[in-house]
Amino acid sequence: MTVFAHAKALVDAEWLARHLEDPNLRLVELDVSAKAYDDGHLPGAVLWNVYRDLKDCDYRLVDRATLERLIARSGIRRDSTVIFYGYAPALGFWLMKLYGHSDVRVLDCSRDAWQAEGRPWSTATSEPRVGGYDLDDEDLHIRANCEAVQDAIGRPGTLILDVRSGAEYEGERFWPSGGLQPDGRAGHVPSAVHKPIDGLYDRRGAFRDAADLRSLFSSVDLDRADDLITYCTIGGRAATAWFVLTYLLGREHVRVYDGSWAEWGRLTDVPVATGRERI
Repeated sequence: MTVFAHAKALVDAEWLARHLEDPNLRLVELDVSAKAYDDGHLPGAVLWNVYRDLKDCDYRLVDRATLERLIARSGIRRDSTVIFYGYAPALGFWLMKLYGHSDVRVLDCSRDAWQAEGRPWSTATSEPRVGGYDLDDEDLHIRANCEAVQDAIGRPGTLILDVRSGAEYEGERFWPSGGLQPDGRAGHVPSAVHKPIDGLYDRRGAFRDAADLRSLFSSVDLDRADDLITYCTIGGRAATAWFVLTYLLGREHVRVYDGSWAEWGRLTDVPVATGRERI
């Protein structure tokens, strides 16, 4: 079994179960609605709703002051160990790293596996003590905006990686659920390579070992030092690909286009391609 590049970015269920009462630990469930959280969650966890808490009405990341308030009301301090789980934990991990938080980790199993294995479970809403949190400057080495993606189209030495489904990439649907967007265009960024992130997890929702993940990303040269930009629809899958490539496989110079297709596909002055790219 190949060792992960940064194994401490993951925590297993056994470790977390032993440390649930640690006052320095903060748990965050990240999802696109409150339904799963309201049905039950890990004890002490707070919910971050992607659409309500992290995105504005144009699907862009909310402003700095809003993020500071979210982090503070989640009980997170500078010295907190923050563990994300749920629908898109890597998006929360990426966000905290974007603003310089040092101790961030991802639970290496699904919430369903945690519950099925009889581990502690709660329906109580967590109300941690609110503190203050001043964000560092953004780490622009891990974030790409719309302009950066435009500049990367067709540019030698830069790979744009579309990690959505085939139907989304080819322009058959705008949203992963199958719907179209009245004010948007379906398709992909021209020159983007299609690599859906299916098959990353085992039956417990834990990441497969590094050798398997390397095989899944065989189309990506993991030893190159040129620029790589990931995108999806709202940033969750793009952040997952970034997390696997950077923290588990050790690939350098990977950035997330967090606006992703929800932003790009609704812009009128950017190019959109459909069908299958011939790379």
